[in-house]
Amino acid sequence: MPMLKEFREFAMRGNVVDLAVGIIIGGAFGQIVNSLVNDVVMPPIGAITKGVDFAELKLPVKSAVMEGEKIVRPAVDIGYGKFINAGINFVIVAFAVFLLVKAMNAARKKPEPAPAKPAPTPRQEVLLEEIRDLLKAA
Repeated sequence: MPMLKEFREFAMRGNVVDLAVGIIIGGAFGQIVNSLVNDVVMPPIGAITKGVDFAELKLPVKSAVMEGEKIVRPAVDIGYGKFINAGINFVIVAFAVFLLVKAMNAARKKPEPAPAKPAPTPRQEVLLEEIRDLLKAA
């Protein structure tokens, strides 16, 4: 029972719950970014490159082995186009996180208080300084 109680305390900590929420939101955000890259960013790039679809770009390493219509061994390809898509995804996510952190830091930044005015010199010290100056003059 002590182990179960300890686990419950661990699972109910604020940090663990915050982490779980962050992971769930991150997964949803990842789907949004994938859609942004695949459906919004890549089609214009494909149009500029005369219809090249980056996801379909690949470097054939070994051809497929076929017996009639049946594939005995599938082709081996290096799908560098998918890697390009993943790189664009990363750049978009990194930029979005940068903007989010920048906005949070700006919202969290407190204005610096104005420097406090120095306290007036106590009357006793002023009198002692005047006496000192008079003694020096004499």
